[in-house]
Amino acid sequence: MFRKTSLTIIFLLAASACAPTALAADRLTDFQSVNSDLPFGDLAFPDGPGSDAINNNCLACHSAEMVLTQPPLTQTTWQAEVDKMRAVYKAPIVEEDVKAIVDYLTRIRGAG
Repeated sequence: MFRKTSLTIIFLLAASACAPTALAADRLTDFQSVNSDLPFGDLAFPDGPGSDAINNNCLACHSAEMVLTQPPLTQTTWQAEVDKMRAVYKAPIVEEDVKAIVDYLTRIRGAG
């Protein structure tokens, strides 16, 4: 008897957990077009040594404005950030561009 009651409870819990998913699936047919104006940001990083490397690699995911408003960081910290982008987020930054990007970020947003 205990086994049958346990299975019934498990079944009811599983069925109730699926109910919101089924309701959400019904709403998928109610898509509507929406127009939205997004803020206009800097199109590219300011010119200078390394700007080609950062523009070609970083603008795919970040706006220049977002990067340029970060707090000043040391060269070691900028290096760690670029390494994290490559290792954790799989940013396709070629090894040859890493030093140019880190040097550029250190020059324009570097901390003492």
